[in-house]
Amino acid sequence: MSANLDAPVAPITIDAIEGARARIAGTIVRTPLLELQGTSRPKIFLKLENLQPINSFKLRGAANAVAMLDPEKRARGVWTISAGNAGQGVAYAARAAGVPCTVVAIELAPETKIARMRALGAKIVKATWDACWEGLERRTFPGIEGTFVHPFDDDNFIAGNATAGLEILKDLPDVATVITALGGGGLVTGVASAVRAKKPNVRVFVAEPETAAPYARSLQLGKPSAFEEWQPSFVDGAGGKSIFPRMWERMRGLVDGSIVVTLDETRRAMRLLAERSRVIAEGAGALPVAAALSGKVGDGPIVAVISGGNIDLATFSEAIEQGAV
Repeated sequence: MSANLDAPVAPITIDAIEGARARIAGTIVRTPLLELQGTSRPKIFLKLENLQPINSFKLRGAANAVAMLDPEKRARGVWTISAGNAGQGVAYAARAAGVPCTVVAIELAPETKIARMRALGAKIVKATWDACWEGLERRTFPGIEGTFVHPFDDDNFIAGNATAGLEILKDLPDVATVITALGGGGLVTGVASAVRAKKPNVRVFVAEPETAAPYARSLQLGKPSAFEEWQPSFVDGAGGKSIFPRMWERMRGLVDGSIVVTLDETRRAMRLLAERSRVIAEGAGALPVAAALSGKVGDGPIVAVISGGNIDLATFSEAIEQGAV
């Protein structure tokens, strides 16, 4: 059952994750895990979720969440709130199920992501960041009807995301540390739930940009907190203004800490991925590599989850040009 405002936060079980893996196997790509060349220490491996059909890990969670809806709810159509990647995932899953999809899109979302959501058949309604964040909290939005699929605070969405964690363990049994970007928290909660269920000693960190690091702030204060200095940047797929209290609860005991990286470090990581691995990563996708290279999480082996590659090519070119050493 999807999470609601009154439902208690519960751990994502390994049975739920294994069920999701079987359920979405025909929809997602089992993405490769490749070593980042040219870095002797730390040893970094790349979980290439940018190779999913929508170029983002969000397809895992969306496919499972939509599949788990009962026929009546699915028949009413689905909608979500997104900066772009979750919207693509839900639109892709909705199209496969033959039901309509609406995405309330954060107005700062790149036009590349907006265009791709439309191409997948989604109706787009743009709104401010604050209005979208309030909608995520309330799980409603004025004028929008249908069945809401929460893009991160949803047990089924998280279980779908978690399937990436199972793949990491299969491909790299001796992994020491896993790093993901942090947006809403659904990716790290899922991956950590899977990894910790099978290998409790693996450390899990999130990476946040310096302009939007609410989890680091929350850890400092010991409670879910706002990041008052929030600024928009090319890292549009990660970094929020605050941490949802429910996601704070979900991450407790699963996440070892937050690595805050600068925008310049993120640009350099994007360039390194392009030069060494021919990988196009959006800002959020490069954050874990920047965190791994910071030296703050040890020698590894480290898995950096490249969460997505949905970035306007002009923005990408500008970022990697500025990331030249």
